[in-house]
Amino acid sequence: MSKITIKRRGLMLVLSSPSGAGKTTLSHRLLATDGNLEMSVSVTTRAQRSGEVDGQDYFFVAREAFERMASGRELLEHAIVFGHRYGTPKRPVEEALAQGKDVLFDIDWQGTQQLDEAAPDDVVKVFVLPPSWAELEARLRRRAQDTDHVVATRMAKAADEISHWAEYDYVIVNDDIDRSQFVLQSILAAERARRRRQVGLSEFVTKLVPRGSR
Repeated sequence: MSKITIKRRGLMLVLSSPSGAGKTTLSHRLLATDGNLEMSVSVTTRAQRSGEVDGQDYFFVAREAFERMASGRELLEHAIVFGHRYGTPKRPVEEALAQGKDVLFDIDWQGTQQLDEAAPDDVVKVFVLPPSWAELEARLRRRAQDTDHVVATRMAKAADEISHWAEYDYVIVNDDIDRSQFVLQSILAAERARRRRQVGLSEFVTKLVPRGSR
């Protein structure tokens, strides 16, 4: 028997967390195991870091170019994080959703609020919490990417970020990365099955029931 495919509108899966809670690792794992999920590539005004690829990790732009995109309504959301501007280009996301592709976002609570206001039916919001405050700091230090000052700054901001957890649809306490990945995959599967997203259901049911049975 051939596999039944029902036309579906894509969704926007948002992952937010304080730095060090594990959302980037979860994002990479999810993308590696799900062929119908693509990463939203943000534009940013911060400097390109060693190993980053323009157009793959971020689109690195000057502040003036970013402001033009924002004022021209080319961004679904935008925010200032640690003194730098970040935003989501609108066109590639809208094209992906229309084709039934799901888009993954690694953004903070400010951007999430804007996405939710712009497209509440398309957004699924997941907040990732660390198992403890001490473990959050330990993870930041184990990354060895930031100076002590930057780590202290991120920890100071973490309390404010965590205070927004109740604005999200789901919350994952990331004490075990394998279990957290399983929970995240389960959330995505359930949200894909929502009736309102399966825009081809009416046509399928019409064909399913014989005419004489209606």
